[in-house]
Amino acid sequence: MWGQRGRAGPGGGAEELRVRRREREAALRKARREQQLISKRLLREDGAESGRDAAEDAADPVLRGEVSELLRGVQRGAEDRRRWLRCLRRALQSKETQQEFVRLDGAVRTLVGLFTCSLPDVQLEAARCLHELSHSSDAAVAEACVPVTSYLLTYLSGHSVELMELCLYTLGNLVVESEVVRKKLLPQGIIPVLASCIQSPHEAVLEGLGYVLSQLLQAKEAPTEIVPLVLDSILPQHMLRLVCSGLKFGTGAAVEFAWCLHYIVCSQTANVELMSLGAVPALTSFLCDIASVISQSDSEGLELLICPVLRCLGNLLAEETGCEVQPQDERLLVALFIIMHCYLQQHPFIIPESLWLLNNLTADEPFFCSALLSMDLLPALLQLLPHSQTVSVLVLTVLCNIAEKGPAYCQQLHQQAALPLLLHVLVVPDPEVVGQCLELLYLLFLHWPEVAVDFVRQGGHQTLKQHQSTPELQERVQVLLDMALQPMGASVFSSSAASSTFS
Repeated sequence: MWGQRGRAGPGGGAEELRVRRREREAALRKARREQQLISKRLLREDGAESGRDAAEDAADPVLRGEVSELLRGVQRGAEDRRRWLRCLRRALQSKETQQEFVRLDGAVRTLVGLFTCSLPDVQLEAARCLHELSHSSDAAVAEACVPVTSYLLTYLSGHSVELMELCLYTLGNLVVESEVVRKKLLPQGIIPVLASCIQSPHEAVLEGLGYVLSQLLQAKEAPTEIVPLVLDSILPQHMLRLVCSGLKFGTGAAVEFAWCLHYIVCSQTANVELMSLGAVPALTSFLCDIASVISQSDSEGLELLICPVLRCLGNLLAEETGCEVQPQDERLLVALFIIMHCYLQQHPFIIPESLWLLNNLTADEPFFCSALLSMDLLPALLQLLPHSQTVSVLVLTVLCNIAEKGPAYCQQLHQQAALPLLLHVLVVPDPEVVGQCLELLYLLFLHWPEVAVDFVRQGGHQTLKQHQSTPELQERVQVLLDMALQPMGASVFSSSAASSTFS
């Protein structure tokens, strides 16, 4: 099963700022896609309004006396309190200032008091200060914010979309850094509160909700303490609905919830429940819908949604649940090849994701193996062989799945000119790629001996001998040489003798 994937973060504000934030978020996701990480998100209007990134907008640390002065200014009369809060918010963009602030007696308590006051402007500025604190990489700062968690949950039932969004991203940041915070939030009812928000009509709220949930679901204790609570709520069915409606109502929230579903699948505790909700046919249909609308000119951005959907569906199919979940839909096969064709040049990371799903589709049942051959998709698959090491191994694995189905399948592989490409693969200086190629050749020789005859005729046995000195390959190389160099009149190989040594 493929591993989990980390997150990256936006900035924030009004609608035009939200567009910029999503652009930055997409760039970060693309840069970090192959890494396993969890990162925080920062909603910061000032930097976006002035055209600067968060890194450029970061404040220098202030002296201890200045932090105290800022706190006193916030605590003084209400007339200029909002201005003092703005100054404090900018100062809290420095890690050192954050650490100094939470050590001051009554500092966090003052912010919490202002956050819960009845003045909307003051409340919003206090929320922004708390949000800056939540972005700290210091767990002690996150834990100092524990007194505000219950209020953050309370205001998720309010009417201000901007405040709800701030509360959600602040919660999401806090749960990243500290198990103490997560342990506090669970009995405070964070899962039921999130469940009550998931039918919000506001995409900004849904995206923030997805962010919080994805951080919770990546926690080390998630399989035992968090996933069961999520499954007992209405969240899974609505997550699936929002993912599958991503083409109609915007992809932002759909991307978030697709990763949430992926993390639930990776917990290996909930797949029967997800399957009972119809996750496999729903995601299958959704991939087909995506393939019907994308083209090389207008598919930019959809790759962020396609990636977690591919992983989620591929990993669901890999599970041994006792359920009959294999989709028998040729459209899915066509969809995968359309997706790979569209993203091969611009977003090649989609190719191994698609091939992993194709591997799981062809691993057991012959339906997709037959469909791949009958729909003349084998040439498109073979064209991917030289793409990269990872892709080569996956393509060869899929071809092995096909060859394992028996003589008729091996005959078709041979008739569609797979052998010349395999001879090129044998000269690749990569033991993993060559090893998978040897596995495929073994199955072809075993089930369709004519392949071995043509292999020798084209000099393949000479290429094989070049790998006799590679320790992890030499035993398999010798088995193949013995099979290929049998008397030319032999039409059937001894599968039992070969299989006892080919491993």
